[in-house]
This record gives sequence, structure tokens and C-alpha cells, in this order.
Amino acid sequence: MDMKRFGTVCRKTLPLVAIPFLFTYQSQARKRPNIIHIMSDDHSFQAISAYGHPLSEQAPTPNIDRLADEGMRFDRAYVENSLSTPSRACLMTGLYSHQNGQRRLGKGIDTSRTFVSELLQRDGYVTGVVGKWHMKCEPKGFDDYHILKGQGEYYNPRFKTPQTRGAYVEEEGYATELITRHAVDFIQKRDTTKPFCLFVHHKAPHRSWIPEMKYLELFAETDFPVPETFYDDYSTRGRAAHEQRMHIGEDMLMVYDLKVHEHSSMLDEKDKWQCEVNDQSLSELDETGRQAWLDAFSRQNKAYLEGEVPADSLAEWKYQRYVRDYLSCIRSVDDSVGDILKVLEEEGILDETVIVYTSDQGFYMGEHGWFDKRFMYEESFRTPLVIRYPQLIAPGSVSETLVQNLDFAPTYLDLAGVKVPEYMEGRSMKPVMKKGGAEPKKWRKYLYYHFYDNGGEHNVSKHDGVSDKRYKLIHFYGKGGTYDELYDLEKDPDELVNVIENPEYADVRSRLSKALTRFRKRLQVDEF
Repeated sequence: MDMKRFGTVCRKTLPLVAIPFLFTYQSQARKRPNIIHIMSDDHSFQAISAYGHPLSEQAPTPNIDRLADEGMRFDRAYVENSLSTPSRACLMTGLYSHQNGQRRLGKGIDTSRTFVSELLQRDGYVTGVVGKWHMKCEPKGFDDYHILKGQGEYYNPRFKTPQTRGAYVEEEGYATELITRHAVDFIQKRDTTKPFCLFVHHKAPHRSWIPEMKYLELFAETDFPVPETFYDDYSTRGRAAHEQRMHIGEDMLMVYDLKVHEHSSMLDEKDKWQCEVNDQSLSELDETGRQAWLDAFSRQNKAYLEGEVPADSLAEWKYQRYVRDYLSCIRSVDDSVGDILKVLEEEGILDETVIVYTSDQGFYMGEHGWFDKRFMYEESFRTPLVIRYPQLIAPGSVSETLVQNLDFAPTYLDLAGVKVPEYMEGRSMKPVMKKGGAEPKKWRKYLYYHFYDNGGEHNVSKHDGVSDKRYKLIHFYGKGGTYDELYDLEKDPDELVNVIENPEYADVRSRLSKALTRFRKRLQVDEF
């Protein structure tokens, strides 16, 4: 029934004592959820214990797990371009990289595109973003922001706000803790007459994985399991996998990545930047803090410094040092989630708030011997995603539906009761939530991915591709040459066997090739 007409009828026919009830009913009907989007940088699903990966068994994430236990865990969540800035542009616009202009790191975002924050703000939401912005444009559609300068520093980072008039001002503390503090301030000081949407974007656990001071040696004595694919020789893959520069054993840096500061004097002139970066981090600490930092890592690097690490074991030693620091950063992020949950409970708005935890893409935790991301292979392409919202989601739900970071913008608009623009490529995940994770009718059967960077620091070749729930076709066209790879994820979840030339997969290859062509044509992809 039309509510306006209903109200008119009631005013004419109901006694005055019934009118307050009517107003209460109407206000409840109009009530819209708050939305909190928590996104870390480079947080792999392998490092969230709710996903049951062996790595996380020794480094649990109880607060993120709580979101999964009380909400929905998505096991088929992916990105459209596994790089930080393109991922953020996709989040804000609901568009692919070539559509919003942000194909690579640095400049590119088409600021004429409307951001989801603008649409929510126009429709009555109080909006805010704290932490990593990492786009070459000013935040749009936000009532308040507190953003890091570029990538941001771990210790005493610089932030810009509307009040600093374009300047970045140093704040004392650890990045994760400060971002959390600003998020809590936003929640506590908000206009309580309006719903809010808050983006909480953590720097951690981005390279070079510098832990909070209290967690410097959290996992110093822990030996984490080495992935079964750690010594992958890429025998069935094309040139891109062989020519990458993201191998833990060969490419991970002793000073910058692993904090072996004793090696600083041994670096060539071209590598002195490693010292400069670490010195900058240490310069933000007082004398006591600097000494504690140096002592902690000297202890952790002792075996290597004393020559007790054989050459054929160096890669695994590097792996342990990397993972220990990475997971120590995650501990602070998990603490942050707990702090935000606590303040929502104190404010009495926990159950009326949609809480999303995700990452800007996946990350390699030693699989295939790698760190970093960029490739369309699963560890990079797939991202963690858990959502808590008891008004729609049953506790402990799990979804195998194919979702992508394109879907965040239309989902938040749909939950807020705001019309989703037809131009957005993503789809609202609200029907997935309502169906207990099951795939809605007429849902996507394929995902499209495109990486444009071509070389760079990690020398990953350009490629695009499509994936369904079982098969993945990747087309490489950059520096590594032009060729295709095909994987059967059911039989080969680790993507060790490229079956592109296997005649048994001829029909699969043909079907995915046609799907890829359709994506390129419909989306008007201008390079592949």
C-alpha cells in the first residue's frame, strides 16, 4: 500500500492515541543501515583463520572470524585488477579499470565519474574515509576524511583532513592504531539522526610489513608451514611465470624487506635506497624505540648473521622471516576490527550496521615461491570477503557465488535504498545475502580480469582472462609474449598444470575463449 495514502487515511480514521504508533512504524520502515567498509592492503585469504588455511592456524584472527561466524564468508570473491589503486577506483565507481581510467598505479582516475560516496551523500548518508586513499584525486562525496599521504608510513604517518587545507600533518603512533582511532571518532561524533557510510582503509599489511612495536617479536619463535608449491618450477607455464621478479628466494630484499640492517654497509650504490627507506621509518621513533626495533630484528636474524643458514635453505629462511612480520601486522588489523565492533556495541548500533571486511586484492604467501600479487592466478585474483548484517544474513553462512570488487558500490546503494546507476558493471550482493549465500537467478557465470602494468618492479606481463567456478583462461600479451594458459581448478587447485594444449579440454577452451571475446566486445576493451 502507498504509505502516503495510508497515512492520510489513518489521520482521518484513527484516534489520536494511535498516531504516535503510526509515526514509529513509518520511521522504522524508512530506517536504513549504516555501512562500514574495512579494507586492508594486501591481506590474503590464507591469513584469515575463518578460511581454515594452515598458515592462519598459528596466527588466528578472532575478530575478523567473528564477522564470519556472525555473518557470511564468501569463498569466491575476486578482484578485476590485482593492484592497489585500480582496486580502489573500482570500489568507488563500480566500473572496470579501462572504464574508470585507473589501469595502473599513479595517475589515471577519471574524476568525472561519480563515486558511490557521492550518491550516498546526496541521499542523506553521512560519509567518511580514513586511512589509505592512494588515488591521485581528492576524496569526493565525503563529509569527512582523514587520509594517508600516498602509501603512508607505518610509524608516525602523515594525514590530510579538510581542516589541514591540503597539507599532510604527522601524527604520533602506529598507522593501524591511528586509522582505528579516527574511525572510532567518526562513529562517536557522527550525526545520529542520519545513517552513515564509513570506509576504513588500512595500510597494513603492505610491504615491507613493519609490525606495531608491541608485536615486533610476536611470532619470532614460530615456524609456519611452507606451502607445498613453494618449489614450483613453472614447467607448464609460459614466459611470464618464469620471468617475474617476485620470488622470495631471489627477489626479496635483505635490508628493506627482512630488516637485516647489518647488511646496510654492503649494499651497492643503486641499492642504497633500502637503507634510506628503513632509516626514514626508524627516524620516526625515539631513541628507545629505535634501539628496541634494531635489537628485535637482530635477534630474529641471528641465525643468518652467524652463518647458520645453509645456502640451499636461504629461501625458506626468508619465507619464515617474511611471514612472521606479515602476520604480526595482521594482528594489529584484527585488533582494529575488534575495537570497531566494541564501539558499535557501545553505541547500540552493531546490528543495524553492515560490516564488511575485505582486502584490495589477494597476496602470495609463499605459494609458487612468490610474494606480492598482480597475476590472475588464484592467490592474487581471489580476495577475502566477510560481511556481517544480521537483518539479512544468517550466522555462519558461506557463499560460493562468484562476486567481484565491482559489486561493492551497487551493493551499498541497494542496501541504502538508493537507485543503482545502470552504467555500473557490478551487481548488488544483497540477493546473495538474502538467499543464504546461494546464487541468485540470472547471476554472472564468468568473471573478467585485466592487468595492464606490463613489467615494472615485479616484471609481470600484461594479461586478461575469464574464469568460471571450475576453469580459468588467461591470455598473456605483454613483454613475455602472446600466449594462453588454461587451468582446471577442480582437478588442479594449485594451478600447476596448464592444459591449454590438452585435447580433452578443447571444448572448455573454446567455450572460455568465446566468453572472453564477449567480455571484450561488450565492455569495449581497447587492448588485449
